[in-house]
Amino acid sequence: MALLTIIAAYDVREDARRARLAAMLQSYGDRIQKSVFLLRVEPESLEILNVRAAGIIDTAVDSLYFMRQCGTCWKSLDLHGQAHPPEPVMFWAVL
Repeated sequence: MALLTIIAAYDVREDARRARLAAMLQSYGDRIQKSVFLLRVEPESLEILNVRAAGIIDTAVDSLYFMRQCGTCWKSLDLHGQAHPPEPVMFWAVL
């Protein structure tokens, strides 16, 4: 199954909620800015991520965006200055 490339960006008012959300997003991808993450997830994981995130944020005062990036769009990314997307890390498991 193909991985989805997702940009997650948030504005969370309370420190404790913000820390919980950041930790959860970090488990799915890489932080590329203070409140922006690059996630590469399977579609099922995105569904789980949405549910978990909704349980963390306060929808009355916080905002969270999950923006899907198409393969063509992601390949034509313009970067400036110190900006660079993290390289995917491959893990090996020996059983």
